Amino acid sequence: MPTTIAICNQKGGVGKTTTSVNLGAALAERGQRVLLVDLDPQAALTAYWGLDSDSAGPSIYQLLLEDASVPADAVRSIRPLIDVIPADIDLAAAEIELWSALGRERILREVLSSLQGGYDYVFVDCPPNLGLLTINALVACDRVIIPVQCEFFALRGLSMLMDTLHKVKRRLNPQSEILGILPTMLNSRTRHAQEVLEELRTMFGPRVFQTIIKSSIRFAESTLAKQPILEYAPTHPGSQAYRSLAQEVLDDNRPAG
Repeated sequence: MPTTIAICNQKGGVGKTTTSVNLGAALAERGQRVLLVDLDPQAALTAYWGLDSDSAGPSIYQLLLEDASVPADAVRSIRPLIDVIPADIDLAAAEIELWSALGRERILREVLSSLQGGYDYVFVDCPPNLGLLTINALVACDRVIIPVQCEFFALRGLSMLMDTLHKVKRRLNPQSEILGILPTMLNSRTRHAQEVLEELRTMFGPRVFQTIIKSSIRFAESTLAKQPILEYAPTHPGSQAYRSLAQEVLDDNRPAG
């Protein structure tokens, strides 16, 4: 069984999609077979790879809401070791439509458990909220990575997120664990960013990854080029950072749920 990792934070703009794409690409460099699942109605991960969310074939919306949809039909192969299940705007209605579904918090887990493909890792790019789609991701996952932008307001919502993770673990998915908190968008030239990083490490200690993702225009450029930064600028410090993060993920020695 693959290790399923939710990339989660209810705050938008903290690097969830960037981390999903580039961590997946870094693991694929190591020979790991990776599936990326776009669970955000904004479909940023889908657009990152240049996929047409309106193309023929089911999206994650159909897999969640239509029993007749076959998960394998939604998988798009985009690199030799990287597959994607795309999202589209229809997913915005899923929160309402799933509400009356039987076992609504566990539907994504059932979808992913029926996938074939020999994946080593499955990454779920979560929407910027703590709604039913995010809960589905947390119930389906073995691990959670929390990207946190190195600025003060990004810290304010962490207690709410941690409380949600604790409740999901206690009531719905006892096997889930926080793999790590990932500092992102660090501007090393400002004292404020350094103070936020120090506060993160004080609050969460070893739960914070050693890897830090620093702010760089290369990330925006690689998004426009529809490439992971590891392809767009292979020797850039951002590429090296995600390779370092991939090693931390591979070194995770907790038993998967």
